Amino acid sequence: MNASFPSGIAPRLPPTNLQAEQALLGALLANNRAYERVSEFLLPEHFADPIHGRIYHAISRRIEQQQLADAVTLKAEFEHSGVLAEVGGTAYLAQLLSAMVGIINAGEYGRAITDAWLRRQLIDIGETVVNNAFGTDTELDAIAQMETAEQTLYDLAAKGGDTGGFVTFETALKDAINTAAKAFQRSGGIAGLTTGLRDLDRKTGGLHPSDLVILAGRPGMGKTALATKIAFGAAKALLDEARAKGPDVMPASTIAIFSLEMSSEQLAARLLSENARVSGEKIRKGEIEQKDFDRFVQVTRDIGALPLHIDDTPAITMSALRTRCRRLKRTKGLSMVMVDYLQLMRPSAGTKPDNRVLEISMITQGLKALAKELAVPVIALSQLSRAVESRDDKRPMLSDLRESGSIEQDADMVWFVYREEYYIKQRQPKEIAFENAEKFHTATEKWQRDMEAVHNRAELIIEKQRHGPTGKIDLFFEGEFTRFADLDLYHGEGD
Repeated sequence: MNASFPSGIAPRLPPTNLQAEQALLGALLANNRAYERVSEFLLPEHFADPIHGRIYHAISRRIEQQQLADAVTLKAEFEHSGVLAEVGGTAYLAQLLSAMVGIINAGEYGRAITDAWLRRQLIDIGETVVNNAFGTDTELDAIAQMETAEQTLYDLAAKGGDTGGFVTFETALKDAINTAAKAFQRSGGIAGLTTGLRDLDRKTGGLHPSDLVILAGRPGMGKTALATKIAFGAAKALLDEARAKGPDVMPASTIAIFSLEMSSEQLAARLLSENARVSGEKIRKGEIEQKDFDRFVQVTRDIGALPLHIDDTPAITMSALRTRCRRLKRTKGLSMVMVDYLQLMRPSAGTKPDNRVLEISMITQGLKALAKELAVPVIALSQLSRAVESRDDKRPMLSDLRESGSIEQDADMVWFVYREEYYIKQRQPKEIAFENAEKFHTATEKWQRDMEAVHNRAELIIEKQRHGPTGKIDLFFEGEFTRFADLDLYHGEGD
């Protein structure tokens, strides 16, 4: 690009508001109470003139320490440092007083300074995007560059936003009443989005906006099957709610599934197997009869309209996941996000965490931030460490979470799925290990009794729930169809 400018046309300078900076500093020196109007959002680096930033930093430090900050007290601090030499020395402090504004206007001047800073940051980001697009960063392809640019803009919006602050108790009370009203009006009596599992809904009140739910378990426990059941149940509830208004009414929102381990086709086949009650193994091997295929057709008609969107991009980055969720919310509406599973994700493009623990921490923080930003529940599956296998009681604990510190801290709820049948099945007696047939027969009978006691049983352990009780929920599980359902202890059959 040609950096020269045609004669008579001056280059555009980055946006600054030096008058606002001087006027605000003068107001702060004249009346320290003006600091209350800007302290929540204004930082020293927001000033275009670095000397003004140093003065503001000194003023804020003294005020935070309950000390007076005026031209006299700051003069002693600055006269030997030489910081003000470029602007005429400590006499500049008195000059600022002449530019002061009233305390009432201090907040507006502070926002003008922040706005100019945000514009300068946008210019820097734009230049970086242009330079990367011209190929100065060979490590990032075009898609990664877009993800990096969006992440940078998101971070800037988070730093520059002024949306926090108090709400009145009356407003908070109205929100609480509205939540209770939703629970009262729904047939299941839950305030959040249904999981499709009766006992889980009763324990949690459903899935709530802004919540990050971690669903963890060892391989073979059925994490994906349970998460898919929950996503399916939520999608069915959205469809039923829409159809109650009219047969042609479409759901106002959808469920997003990010399947990093299984393809969308495999996930769909699992749902088909569960609802058609045809073994997934038979589907994979092609060992199906005409009646099975007819059932597939019928099930497809029944569940084909479910508001489910599946993204099976492997090793997706946090920034890409956020981009796609925002787009889906904007175009289709969004009620829930499921991620299978978080250890297969990568942090946002352009970030290079020092270690795996920090990387997982960035991902869980990103998922929690996404849940809050989009006001939807996010369910993220997680692996457990092998420490479970070395204990006699193999029920998971919070300490079994891989990189457990950040996951446990960021999650609003932590669920563990556990099936005793999986471990007892592995302990099936082998005749070669016994001295005689009688001992083998006795051991086999005991093993069969143990298997019968836990057959088709699973436990969902709620180990952490920020807004409710913890405890265990018994579930029905059919391994043949990888199907979870409510456990009916009286009839011995799942729903």
